[in-house]
Amino acid sequence: MFKEKVKDKNTKARTGIFSTRKGDLLTPAFFPVATQGTVKGLTSRQLSETGAQGFLANAYHLFLRPGIEVIRKMGGLHQFMGVDKPILTDSGGYQIFSLARLRKVEDRGVEFRSHLDGDKIFLTPEDVIDIQIGLDSDIFVPLDECIKNPVDHKKAAEATERTISWAKRTKDYFRQKDGLKSLLFGIIQGSTYKDLRKKCLEEILQLGVDGLCIGGLSVGEEPDLRYNTLSYFTDIADSSYLRYFMGYGKPEDIVEAVSLGVDLFDCVVPTRYARTGTAFTSQGEVVIRNSPYISDSAPIDSECSCYSCRKYSRAYIRHLINTGEMLGIQLLSYHNVFWYINLMKNIRKAIEDNNFLKFKKDFLENYKKNKSMS
Repeated sequence: MFKEKVKDKNTKARTGIFSTRKGDLLTPAFFPVATQGTVKGLTSRQLSETGAQGFLANAYHLFLRPGIEVIRKMGGLHQFMGVDKPILTDSGGYQIFSLARLRKVEDRGVEFRSHLDGDKIFLTPEDVIDIQIGLDSDIFVPLDECIKNPVDHKKAAEATERTISWAKRTKDYFRQKDGLKSLLFGIIQGSTYKDLRKKCLEEILQLGVDGLCIGGLSVGEEPDLRYNTLSYFTDIADSSYLRYFMGYGKPEDIVEAVSLGVDLFDCVVPTRYARTGTAFTSQGEVVIRNSPYISDSAPIDSECSCYSCRKYSRAYIRHLINTGEMLGIQLLSYHNVFWYINLMKNIRKAIEDNNFLKFKKDFLENYKKNKSMS
């Protein structure tokens, strides 16, 4: 499914092509997050204009609302959302396991109470696959046990074993479903313990999966420990598999992770930051809602060609944000997603031009310097 194209000579960064039934992805890539079946504030037409190659939706949230049968009757999630790009559905494992006081984990599955109405729900790994079949997404992610850092080795080992066990059941169940053209990824857990990461990777690869999810990082550990763990994983992971870092990250984090060999990212940051009046630009983060931009006639980013930057000033968008007009958030969300997608294009070009190390250095120096001034 994944074919490596160009490997950077100075880092572990690489470009590649990942094939799905809805088309090929050029990697490294970023998927905007459509948790509830929408990238907040943006239409499918606007998303197409950003150049986004695919999206992440959350099976857990869609299972609760509007319900899988509703989406099935609508013809599946692509039809429901009005998009024709690949959709990856997260099992919701992270969301379920973040409900620490509302869930109970056992080998059979996980019992939890809905964060909406408190109803008790029990899901098995097989149930999670049935949910994603109902959504008709292109890439399935299995149920796993995600644990936060810090965690001792014993508890991390227990969660890793359960993740492996659930992955085996998932694969067995997935294999029984005739005619499925969707892909199945495997999640690699193990916290920051190298022996557990290695064991989980070896066991998951034996099952036969179509890509590798890097789970259980960016959950409380120090950045150095995160990057050391990530670097170790990409060292031992077979290069013929796409490496997907789940739920990550900010621009500087993405550039760093790409240098360590990561191929795919998703994160709510672009639209979440837009809702706080913050824009991502070539000069770092700009908090447009602040007073310095009250009469600023410049576009959000002079180096950006998106519709928001071509048509509107910082002063106008600031006015919209501070008067509670929804258009302001929409214009910023559009820009931020467009900017993220363009960042990935620039990263791919730098790798293919064998210029990634300089690109990374220049980007991080400029971005961090200006971020501290925003």
